[in-house]
Amino acid sequence: MNINRLIDLNKLKFDKFYNKILQKKLDNSLLAKAMKYSSMNGGKRIRTFLVSESSKIVNLSTKNAMIISSSIESIHSYSLIHDDLPSMDNDDFRRGKLSTHKKYGEATAILAGDALHDFAFQLLSESLTKISKEKNLQLINYLTLCSGYSGLAGGQSLDLLYENKTLSKKKIIEMYGKKTGKLFEFCFAAPFIIKGETNKRIKFSKSYGSLFGTIFQIMDDLFDEVNSFKEIGKTPGKDKKQGKRTLLSIIGKKNTINFCEKNIYNFIKKNKNEFQKYPILKELLYFNIKRLK
Repeated sequence: MNINRLIDLNKLKFDKFYNKILQKKLDNSLLAKAMKYSSMNGGKRIRTFLVSESSKIVNLSTKNAMIISSSIESIHSYSLIHDDLPSMDNDDFRRGKLSTHKKYGEATAILAGDALHDFAFQLLSESLTKISKEKNLQLINYLTLCSGYSGLAGGQSLDLLYENKTLSKKKIIEMYGKKTGKLFEFCFAAPFIIKGETNKRIKFSKSYGSLFGTIFQIMDDLFDEVNSFKEIGKTPGKDKKQGKRTLLSIIGKKNTINFCEKNIYNFIKKNKNEFQKYPILKELLYFNIKRLK
C-alpha cells in the first residue's frame, strides 16, 4: 500500500470539507480571513488521516470523522500561528508562505489563534451527530487535556524553557509526548471513545497515537536540520541556532533513528493482535521514519 497516496487522497477530501465549514461559519472580516489563511495554508493533514484510519477500524461515520478532524486541525493551526510569533519560535514562514503574523500583523495573528482554538470546541459541541451528551462531553474534556496544560500548551512551554539547557533523554521524550504526542493521541483515540470501545482498546488507541506523534516530532527535528527551505517550508536549521533541546542534539542521527525503530518494534510486539488485524497501522508508524529516506 502506498501511504503517501492514501494521505494525499484523504487531504483532498478533508480540505474540501474543512473549507466548506470555514466558509459557512465565518464571515469575511479581517479576523476570519486570518483564520482561513492559517488553517488552509497547506500541510499534509497527517492528523486527519490518523482520524480517518481510526474511524474505519471502529466504523465511525465519515461525517463525524470529518468533524473531529476539523476540530483537530483548528487546534493545530492555532498552535502554529502562536508558535511562529516573535515571542515564541519567531519564524517568518510556515509551509513556504508568510507566517500569519507577517501577513496580518501580530495582534490579528494572536486573535486568529485564539479564535481557532475556540472554533475547535464549537465544532465538537454542535456538529457531531448520533452521539450521546455524555460521550460528547467526554470527548470535549479529553481534547482540553490533550491541548492544554497537560498536553500541547504544556509541552510548548517546556520546549521554550529547555532552550540551551542540558537535559536527559527522558525529559526530552516527555516534552515530545506533550507537545506533539498528545494531540496525535486524541486523533487516534477519539473514534474509539465515541464508539464506546473497551477500556483495553481505548488504552491501545491512546498509546498508538502518542507513539506516532512522538516519533513524528523526533523526525521533524531531524528534517529541520538536514532539509532545505523548499522541503520543509520554513527556516531550516533554526532549532539548532536557537538552542532547542532535541533527541537529535544529545544522541545523534543514527541513535535517534534506532531509538524510533526500537520503540516501534516493541510496541508492535506488545500489541500484535491489533497489528495483525490492521496492518496499515504498522505501515503508518514506519512511515514517519521513511519520510527521511
